[in-house]
Amino acid sequence: MSLPRLSVTLLLLGAFTAANADMPPTLGNVPYGPAPEQRFDLYAPQNGDAPLIVMVHGGGWRRGDKEMGRVVDNKVARWLPRGIAFASINYRMQPTAAPLEQARDVARALAAVQRDGGKLGIDRDNIVLMGHSAGAHLIALLAARPDLVNEAGARPWRGTVLLDSGALDVPAIMNARHLPLYDRAFGSNPADWLAASPYQQLRAISAPILAVCSSRRANACPQAGNFVAKAQGLGTRATVLPLDKTHAEINAQLGDDAAYTAEVERHLGNWSAAFAQSLR
Repeated sequence: MSLPRLSVTLLLLGAFTAANADMPPTLGNVPYGPAPEQRFDLYAPQNGDAPLIVMVHGGGWRRGDKEMGRVVDNKVARWLPRGIAFASINYRMQPTAAPLEQARDVARALAAVQRDGGKLGIDRDNIVLMGHSAGAHLIALLAARPDLVNEAGARPWRGTVLLDSGALDVPAIMNARHLPLYDRAFGSNPADWLAASPYQQLRAISAPILAVCSSRRANACPQAGNFVAKAQGLGTRATVLPLDKTHAEINAQLGDDAAYTAEVERHLGNWSAAFAQSLR
């Protein structure tokens, strides 16, 4: 993606695609690949060289969108005035792309913002990955599989925030009673389950991890705990944050719920001096 093409694309698409009229201007539908779904929206403060949160929406690997209010609104309203940029990405959905290919899309988006960070007003050395549900599974998979990151030309990031991941131990899910959406996502081949399972693929130290989980979902916090324990055993700074919230509330209330947001921000500040300075 060359910068002249990027500039023309942004000019044609318009610079303001925020989810509501109170959002500040943003660069909309920035391409990171040839497919129509391979786009991200950027909400950036005017001062430039801003630390960045890259957000990956959920939706069961089959639906969802970067502009959804519960994905964007409270987070941008909280962090943009503090000088933190926010990129919300789309990726190819099933049946077009299986979860492993979706994770590759996320890695491609990360590579794009890192490559063009200076032009976008982003501090490419201070990026945090955040995802909810299926999106949390995809970034957990990137944390566990650096080969996917390297393949896309992306570099390491500062930390990973998992917002109630849709799957961390795929074989465990598939070998127990489960919702049909998991069959659609992961199929029937155990080899495919292993390849797309963050817990099984995690074999080396990674960027720090915060795994937020809903204590109202039977398997959410046990899976998060196992994943974090394995990460810690490999030398990664990793923490579980159980919350008495629904799966949807963990996404929508981040940025609005003061105590919850403060705990997430404490980790962001511990991972990066740039984030800490913005959050003072």
